[in-house]
Amino acid sequence: MSWKDTAEPLLVRMPAVQRPEGHVPFKRKLLWTGGVLMLYFFLTNVKLFGLDIDASQDVFGRFGSILASGQGSILQLGIGPIVTASIVLQLLGGANLLGLNTQDDPRDQILYQGLQKLLVLVMICLTGLPMVFAGGFLPADTAVAQSLGIGTTGVQWLIFAQIFVGGVLILFMDEVISKWGVGSGIGLFIVAGVSQRLLGGLLSTPFIGGQSGILHTWYLFAVGQEPIGPVLGVAGLQTIFMGQGRLLALVTTILIFSVVVYAESVRVEIPLSNARVKGARGRFPVKLIYASVLPMILVRALQANIQFLGRILQSQLGSLPAWLGTYDNGQATGGLFYYLAPIQSPGDWMWWLETTGQPAWQILIRVGIDLTFMLVGGAIFAVFWVETTDMGPEATAKQIHNSGMQIPGFRQNVGVIEKVLERYIPQVTVIGGALVGLLAVMANMLGTIGGVSGTGLLLTVSITYKLYEEIAEEQLMEMHPMMRQMFG
Repeated sequence: MSWKDTAEPLLVRMPAVQRPEGHVPFKRKLLWTGGVLMLYFFLTNVKLFGLDIDASQDVFGRFGSILASGQGSILQLGIGPIVTASIVLQLLGGANLLGLNTQDDPRDQILYQGLQKLLVLVMICLTGLPMVFAGGFLPADTAVAQSLGIGTTGVQWLIFAQIFVGGVLILFMDEVISKWGVGSGIGLFIVAGVSQRLLGGLLSTPFIGGQSGILHTWYLFAVGQEPIGPVLGVAGLQTIFMGQGRLLALVTTILIFSVVVYAESVRVEIPLSNARVKGARGRFPVKLIYASVLPMILVRALQANIQFLGRILQSQLGSLPAWLGTYDNGQATGGLFYYLAPIQSPGDWMWWLETTGQPAWQILIRVGIDLTFMLVGGAIFAVFWVETTDMGPEATAKQIHNSGMQIPGFRQNVGVIEKVLERYIPQVTVIGGALVGLLAVMANMLGTIGGVSGTGLLLTVSITYKLYEEIAEEQLMEMHPMMRQMFG
C-alpha cells in the first residue's frame, strides 16, 4: 500500500472553498476580491489579545512586507506558512518523491491540494509555537494573565490560538480570491502590504508615522525648516541622497518600476494557428520573466526562516559559538548567520560611511553570498515553479494541442510542439529567475521608498502588471463571450 492510499481518507476531507459551478461575472469577481482585501486590512489591525505589545519584538523585520504579515496582529504569520509549505512540496516534487501526476490525474490533483493544506497547518504550528513559547518574540501580558486567572502559560496558548486562526483564515482568503476573485490572494496581500509602506514613505507626516515622507521632507527643505547644509558639500549630498532627502531611494524605486515593466514586455512570440478554423491565428508569448517574480517569495522566505532559526537558537541558548553567530539587539553581527543575512539597506554594505561597524572584507563576503544565493536560488526556484504550475514545455504543449492550435509549418503533434517550446522555455526560465534575483539585491543595496525590500517592490510591480493584464482579459471575455468558449 502506497502513502497515497494511507493518506487519502484524510487529504480528501481537508476543508476547501467550493469552486463556482458556472462562469462568475467580472463585477462579482471584483466584489469578492475587494471584500477579501478589506477583511485582510481589518485583520492586520486586530491586535493579539493578551500580548504585551511593548515587550514584543518584530519577528520578520523587513521580510514582513514580503510575507504580508501584520506584526502583533492576528495575521502575525502572514503567508509565511503557505510559502514554506510550497517550498517543501516543490522540493519533494522536484525530487519526484511524491509520485503525484498533477497534470492528468484528477485524484492526484485532489491529493496534492489536500497535502498542501495539511502542510500549511503543520507550518503554522512549527512557526507560531516558537514565536510564543521559545523565542520571547510575543510575550504574554501578566496583567491579562492575572485578570483571567489562567497564568502566563494559559495566555500564551491563547495567543497561539489566535495566531493559528489567523493562519487558517489567510489560507482560505487566498483560496476564495483564486476561485471567486481576480488574481492570486497571496499576490494581492503582498501588493496591499507593500503599497501601504510605499505610500507611507512618500506621503506620511510626523503625525502619522515616526518619519516624514519624502514629499513632506522636501517641503521642509524648501521652506527652510529642515537644514541641509552645503548642497555641494559631502554632508549636504549625503543628506539629499541617502539621509532625510532619500533621493537615491526615490530614483531606485522608479528605476525598478521601469525595469520590471520593460522586462515584462520582453518576450519571444511563437506563432500559432487553428487547425480547424481557417484564418484563426494567435501567438504564445514566452516572456523574459517567464516564471514571474513569485519564486522570489520562496527564496526570501527561505532566508527569513534561516534568520528566524538563528534568533530562536540565540534566545534559547543565551549565546552561540562565535563561528555560528553573534547578536546585538536581536540582529546578527558576526558568524555564519551574519553572512547568510541578506543586505537590507545601503547602510549594511557602505563601509566607508562607518555605519556598519564591520570590516570591509566581511561586508564584501556577505554581499557576495547574498548575490549568489539570490541568483542561484532565483534560477532554481523558477525552474521548480514552472514545472509544478504546469508551465513547462510538456504541459504547455498539451494545452496548446488540446485548444486545437498548432505551430504553422509543423505537424499537429504534441511532441513537435514540445520540442519547439524546449528551445525557449528552459533557457528563459533560468535567465529570468537569475535576473529577478539580481534586481532584488540591487534594490536592497540602493534602498527604496518606505524601506520596502527590493523583493517586495519587484513582487508588487510584477503582480500589479499581471493583475492589469488579467483584468483586461476578463473585460474582453465579458464583451465577447465566444472568445471564452474558444480559450476556455
